[in-house]
Amino acid sequence: MHSIGELLEIMATLRDPVKGCPWDREQDFSSIAPYTIEEAYEVADAIERNDMQALCGELGDLLFQVVYHAQLASEKGDFQFKDVVESITTKLLKRHPHVFGNEKIESAKAQSQAWEKHKLHERQAATEDPFISILAGININLPALSRAQKLQSRAAHAGFDWNNIRDVMAKIEEELQELKKEIVEQSKQNRLQDELGDLLFSCVNLARHLEIDAESALRGANRKFEQRFRYIEEELHTQQRTLEEVTLEEMDKLWEESKTRQ
Repeated sequence: MHSIGELLEIMATLRDPVKGCPWDREQDFSSIAPYTIEEAYEVADAIERNDMQALCGELGDLLFQVVYHAQLASEKGDFQFKDVVESITTKLLKRHPHVFGNEKIESAKAQSQAWEKHKLHERQAATEDPFISILAGININLPALSRAQKLQSRAAHAGFDWNNIRDVMAKIEEELQELKKEIVEQSKQNRLQDELGDLLFSCVNLARHLEIDAESALRGANRKFEQRFRYIEEELHTQQRTLEEVTLEEMDKLWEESKTRQ
């Protein structure tokens, strides 16, 4: 059975200036970052497919990304893998006083609110600025849907939120009507983009109130669309026909048929 220590040694060997891998020796934080993001998405994909064997492998790939970045930092004298472990361990202990201390928290919602307060205090302690927004620290490079949901959640913790789903639905209808108005008036592209953005932002709000992750919901819709469209292609292939040779009505019929096959 291999250990984390052996994994760290393998990583150090891959980066060795003499006997290491030429490709690994050339990498830096910036060049590895896209692979880290890709591996995180592959973990999410395995979870959504409920493929536990694949998840085990993908978690290993993601762990390797952590080890890789830690090795790069170690070479520069910034920090080591053990410091990464120390950092996350300290953070978890500090942010869970109801588990490892004497605080009492009765629900997951209360814990979520307490978690946000702990993070806000940490951000405030890390800066000399007397004012820090509760929206500070939300990564601008997150996928837009995920970032929208995090922005809304932070604001909601401060009490800035719709009271119920009915109000959220009304807001979606309002934004949809505003978009329709701009389309009818043949407005400029930037106006259409603004109104469409407002509509999408409101839809994310609905997802949040339904306790659904908007990013996961859209990934699911993407996967469903791909499966159904591939069914159309495969059926046409068995008929020795191409997409260009059939009408939209014929494709629609196959689309509806695909729904019964899933």
